[in-house]
Amino acid sequence: MEFDLLSQQLINSYQRDFPLCDRPFLKLAQQFGVSEQQVLTTLKTLKKNGVLSRLGPVFNHQQAGSSTLAAVAVPANDIDRVAEIINNFEQINHNYAREHHYNLWFVVTAPTPEDLTQALTDIGDATACEVLILPMEKSHHIDLSFTVCFKPVMEQVS
Repeated sequence: MEFDLLSQQLINSYQRDFPLCDRPFLKLAQQFGVSEQQVLTTLKTLKKNGVLSRLGPVFNHQQAGSSTLAAVAVPANDIDRVAEIINNFEQINHNYAREHHYNLWFVVTAPTPEDLTQALTDIGDATACEVLILPMEKSHHIDLSFTVCFKPVMEQVS
């Protein structure tokens, strides 16, 4: 997929160094020499096209409430349907398919351990799958961001 310069700049800033202020989209607009509306329109288009999924902080969930990694075993032909059910829970941070008996893994966060337990029970009920709970024993920070590089499009010369 190819992106215009503004899209690439926003993708890069979206992953790291997003402005923390009252008007972050205006600050990005000023930084990139465009209007705030252009920033908002471009971000909406990137979200609509599935390039961006959410805008929000990444923080230590154990200090802000309760969280766990969890997994379910799903028939391969049903994984998209079950992933969609799981994604509809507001407590879901993200999920991903794995090559394993437990082939759909996800992170669940909640304000309290009781709320976390209830969310996991509700996910099991909604998916009709047994939920394997994999609590974190040690925290590691892994930077999963990547830089989108601008490649200028060559103009055709007649």
